[in-house]
Amino acid sequence: MSTPVAVTGMAVRNALADTVPAFADALAAGVVADPGFTVTAPGRSALPARSGAAVAVAAMRAAGLTAAELESAALVVAGNNLALDYHAGVWQRFNERPGSVRPSHAMAYLDTDVLGVVSEATGIRGEGCTVGGASASGTLAVIAGARLIRSGEVDTCVVVAPANELSGAERRALLSSGAMTEGVCRPFDEARDGFCYVQAAASVVLRRRGQALAWLSGYGQRLDGRRGTAPDPSGQAEAMRRALADAGIRPSAVDYVNAHGTGSVAGDAAEATALVDVFGTGPLVNSTKGLVGHGLGAAGLTELIATIVQLRDGFVHPNPNLVTPLPNAPRLAGRTSTATGPRVAVSNSVAFSGINAALVLCAPDTR
Repeated sequence: MSTPVAVTGMAVRNALADTVPAFADALAAGVVADPGFTVTAPGRSALPARSGAAVAVAAMRAAGLTAAELESAALVVAGNNLALDYHAGVWQRFNERPGSVRPSHAMAYLDTDVLGVVSEATGIRGEGCTVGGASASGTLAVIAGARLIRSGEVDTCVVVAPANELSGAERRALLSSGAMTEGVCRPFDEARDGFCYVQAAASVVLRRRGQALAWLSGYGQRLDGRRGTAPDPSGQAEAMRRALADAGIRPSAVDYVNAHGTGSVAGDAAEATALVDVFGTGPLVNSTKGLVGHGLGAAGLTELIATIVQLRDGFVHPNPNLVTPLPNAPRLAGRTSTATGPRVAVSNSVAFSGINAALVLCAPDTR
């Protein structure tokens, strides 16, 4: 069993709330967000950098980090191809008037601009990097941060998942491919027809020790070994098994799974198969995307925070759009909130190009 890592601070900006307490209340009430939500954050940089700085500062304050701790802390930024709408706008203006391109574009077009802006806003001066893995980016960034702490390189790591901007081209491609819907997100429902894109940003503070909101007890990742969008249940199951083995926790000890559950036709069916393979019909399963939508690179971190909130407050949020569950599905949470008091949970992320990742989380008093 590996050493658990403490989650000591959290922050969110999404379609349900811009504070963690308001997010918790919305989850418990089963509020379904309006589709197409966009994040707003003041500043001169592109939206990913601005939104990343906003949630990083909020998480840092929630964790009570001192200036001395920030001086040596690490910073991991989740996501890749973050500012696509910004790029599209610059390119259009360049074609119309080449002289309109500002010198600052030399920095702003890079995902690492988020790293610089967040570092400047927070005072973090230790190690730093970006971790890209499409829709699994948030979870992969948490894994990278936990590895830095476990290895002894740092005592504190701030993980940030900024808002992704899609341009019209990406939206059209996702709609045409059937991955995205302009309607309602229906995870694990027979009537599902794709994910609902929204912007979101989130941040957590990971520490070697401290007053834990939850313990990150294990993690696992697995590649499918092939390019494309078709999900592989065996890869997802292996990622979960590796996370459980890393945590030293049996599948039967897991109370709750926060599934990737995008509402896509192929994706939900594959994940349901993987969940039953690993857990049978034991833990309750739901998907936060049914309430808040799919924040792409920020999804994994948003859902990690949703999982911690449910462990802390003793409930499992509902899936109001679940009317006709998939056949042979795991034990799905219903359309109303459940006061089950989960103690051990798994949070899953899956991404195009066969990327599968899972985190194991435990309530603070279970260590």
